[in-house]
Amino acid sequence: MTRPLDPRHAVYAGSFDPLTLGHLDIIERGARLFDRLTVGVGINPDKQPLFSPDERLRLAREVLASLKNVDVQCFQGLAVDFVRACGAAVMLRGVRTLTDMEAEFSMSLANRTLAPDIETVFLMASEDYSHVSSTLIKQIATMSRDSAEEKLRGFLPEPIIRPLLAKCRGE
Repeated sequence: MTRPLDPRHAVYAGSFDPLTLGHLDIIERGARLFDRLTVGVGINPDKQPLFSPDERLRLAREVLASLKNVDVQCFQGLAVDFVRACGAAVMLRGVRTLTDMEAEFSMSLANRTLAPDIETVFLMASEDYSHVSSTLIKQIATMSRDSAEEKLRGFLPEPIIRPLLAKCRGE
Protein backbone atom coordinates (compact mmCIF):
# COMPACT_ATOMS: atom_id res chain seq x y z
CA MET A 1 0.00 0.00 0.00
CA THR A 2 1.36 3.42 -0.93
CA ARG A 3 1.26 6.28 1.51
CA PRO A 4 -0.85 9.34 0.65
CA LEU A 5 0.99 12.29 -0.85
CA ASP A 6 1.19 15.48 1.20
CA PRO A 7 -0.32 18.53 -0.60
CA ARG A 8 1.62 20.88 1.74
CA HIS A 9 4.94 19.35 0.64
CA ALA A 10 6.48 20.47 -2.67
CA VAL A 11 9.61 19.40 -4.52
CA TYR A 12 11.69 21.77 -6.64
CA ALA A 13 13.94 19.63 -8.84
CA GLY A 14 16.75 20.75 -11.12
CA SER A 15 20.42 20.35 -11.86
CA PHE A 16 21.42 23.48 -9.89
CA ASP A 17 24.80 23.62 -11.66
CA PRO A 18 25.23 26.14 -10.12
CA LEU A 19 22.39 27.24 -7.86
CA THR A 20 21.61 30.84 -8.86
CA LEU A 21 19.84 33.79 -7.25
CA GLY A 22 16.92 32.95 -9.56
CA HIS A 23 16.74 29.45 -8.09
CA LEU A 24 17.07 30.89 -4.59
CA ASP A 25 14.18 33.28 -5.27
CA ILE A 26 11.91 30.39 -6.33
CA ILE A 27 13.02 28.33 -3.30
CA GLU A 28 12.38 31.15 -0.83
CA ARG A 29 8.96 31.88 -2.32
CA GLY A 30 8.10 28.17 -2.42
CA ALA A 31 9.16 27.83 1.23
CA ARG A 32 6.62 30.52 2.13
CA LEU A 33 3.84 28.77 0.17
CA PHE A 34 4.37 25.21 1.39
CA ASP A 35 4.89 23.70 4.83
CA ARG A 36 7.81 21.71 3.48
CA LEU A 37 9.97 22.12 0.37
CA THR A 38 12.49 19.56 -0.84
CA VAL A 39 15.12 20.75 -3.30
CA GLY A 40 16.05 17.81 -5.53
CA VAL A 41 19.50 18.00 -7.09
CA GLY A 42 19.16 15.89 -10.22
CA ILE A 43 21.90 13.59 -11.41
CA ASN A 44 21.80 13.02 -15.15
CA PRO A 45 24.48 10.54 -16.29
CA ASP A 46 24.18 11.87 -19.86
CA LYS A 47 25.30 15.38 -18.86
CA GLN A 48 28.67 16.68 -17.79
CA PRO A 49 27.95 19.13 -14.98
CA LEU A 50 30.57 21.58 -13.75
CA PHE A 51 30.03 20.54 -10.12
CA SER A 52 29.75 16.94 -8.92
CA PRO A 53 26.48 15.85 -7.28
CA ASP A 54 28.15 15.95 -3.85
CA GLU A 55 29.45 19.48 -4.48
CA ARG A 56 26.04 20.70 -5.66
CA LEU A 57 24.39 19.09 -2.64
CA ARG A 58 26.89 20.64 -0.20
CA LEU A 59 26.67 24.12 -1.78
CA ALA A 60 22.86 24.05 -1.89
CA ARG A 61 22.68 22.97 1.75
CA GLU A 62 25.04 25.80 2.72
CA VAL A 63 23.02 28.41 0.82
CA LEU A 64 19.66 27.13 2.11
CA ALA A 65 20.64 26.40 5.72
CA SER A 66 18.59 29.30 7.11
CA LEU A 67 15.34 28.00 5.55
CA LYS A 68 14.12 25.62 8.25
CA ASN A 69 11.35 23.99 6.17
CA VAL A 70 13.68 23.27 3.22
CA ASP A 71 15.78 20.14 2.79
CA VAL A 72 18.10 19.19 -0.06
CA GLN A 73 18.58 15.71 -1.55
CA CYS A 74 20.19 14.25 -4.66
CA PHE A 75 18.18 12.04 -6.97
CA GLN A 76 18.56 10.09 -10.17
CA GLY A 77 15.78 9.16 -12.56
CA LEU A 78 12.44 10.80 -13.25
CA ALA A 79 11.54 13.85 -11.20
CA VAL A 80 7.97 12.60 -10.66
CA ASP A 81 9.35 9.39 -9.15
CA PHE A 82 11.50 11.48 -6.80
CA VAL A 83 8.51 13.67 -5.86
CA ARG A 84 6.49 10.55 -5.02
CA ALA A 85 9.39 9.01 -3.06
CA CYS A 86 9.52 12.21 -0.98
CA GLY A 87 5.81 11.89 -0.25
CA ALA A 88 5.07 15.26 -1.86
CA ALA A 89 1.96 16.01 -3.91
CA VAL A 90 3.38 19.07 -5.66
CA MET A 91 6.17 19.64 -8.14
CA LEU A 92 7.34 23.28 -8.05
CA ARG A 93 8.74 24.78 -11.26
CA GLY A 94 10.19 28.20 -12.05
CA VAL A 95 9.49 29.87 -15.39
CA ARG A 96 11.63 32.69 -16.80
CA THR A 97 10.57 33.17 -20.42
CA LEU A 98 7.95 32.14 -22.96
CA THR A 99 10.41 29.54 -24.24
CA ASP A 100 10.61 28.11 -20.70
CA MET A 101 6.82 28.13 -20.51
CA GLU A 102 6.50 26.07 -23.69
CA ALA A 103 9.01 23.48 -22.50
CA GLU A 104 7.54 23.37 -18.99
CA PHE A 105 4.02 22.98 -20.37
CA SER A 106 5.07 19.94 -22.41
CA MET A 107 6.93 18.47 -19.44
CA SER A 108 3.98 19.03 -17.10
CA LEU A 109 1.65 17.20 -19.52
CA ALA A 110 4.04 14.24 -19.61
CA ASN A 111 4.36 14.30 -15.81
CA ARG A 112 0.57 14.40 -15.46
CA THR A 113 0.34 11.25 -17.59
CA LEU A 114 3.05 9.55 -15.52
CA ALA A 115 1.76 10.76 -12.14
CA PRO A 116 -1.79 12.18 -12.26
CA ASP A 117 -1.83 12.56 -8.47
CA ILE A 118 1.09 15.03 -8.50
CA GLU A 119 0.26 18.66 -9.31
CA THR A 120 2.72 21.03 -10.97
CA VAL A 121 2.80 24.59 -9.63
CA PHE A 122 4.59 27.28 -11.64
CA LEU A 123 6.16 30.39 -10.19
CA MET A 124 7.14 33.15 -12.56
CA ALA A 125 10.72 34.31 -12.14
CA SER A 126 11.12 37.68 -10.50
CA GLU A 127 12.01 40.33 -13.07
CA ASP A 128 15.43 40.70 -11.43
CA TYR A 129 16.29 37.10 -12.35
CA SER A 130 14.34 36.30 -15.52
CA HIS A 131 17.53 36.65 -17.61
CA VAL A 132 19.74 34.53 -15.34
CA SER A 133 20.85 31.14 -16.64
CA SER A 134 23.62 28.72 -15.71
CA THR A 135 25.08 29.19 -19.20
CA LEU A 136 25.29 32.97 -18.75
CA ILE A 137 26.88 32.59 -15.33
CA LYS A 138 29.49 30.14 -16.61
CA GLN A 139 30.33 32.56 -19.45
CA ILE A 140 30.82 35.44 -17.01
CA ALA A 141 32.99 33.28 -14.76
CA THR A 142 35.09 32.01 -17.66
CA MET A 143 35.43 35.15 -19.76
CA SER A 144 35.69 37.93 -17.15
CA ARG A 145 39.25 39.14 -17.01
CA ASP A 146 38.82 41.34 -13.96
CA SER A 147 36.33 41.74 -11.13
CA ALA A 148 34.60 38.45 -11.95
CA GLU A 149 33.64 38.01 -8.29
CA GLU A 150 31.92 41.39 -8.25
CA LYS A 151 30.12 40.71 -11.54
CA LEU A 152 28.82 37.35 -10.28
CA ARG A 153 27.29 38.85 -7.10
CA GLY A 154 24.25 39.91 -9.14
CA PHE A 155 23.65 36.31 -10.23
CA LEU A 156 24.84 33.91 -7.51
CA PRO A 157 24.55 33.45 -3.76
CA GLU A 158 27.84 34.39 -2.11
CA PRO A 159 28.89 30.81 -1.11
CA ILE A 160 28.75 29.72 -4.77
CA ILE A 161 31.00 32.42 -6.28
CA ARG A 162 34.47 31.27 -5.26
CA PRO A 163 33.87 27.56 -5.93
CA LEU A 164 32.50 28.46 -9.39
CA LEU A 165 35.49 30.65 -10.21
CA ALA A 166 37.87 27.93 -9.02
CA LYS A 167 36.15 25.37 -11.28
CA CYS A 168 36.15 27.68 -14.28
CA ARG A 169 39.81 28.56 -13.78
CA GLY A 170 40.84 24.91 -13.31
CA GLU A 171 42.00 25.45 -9.73
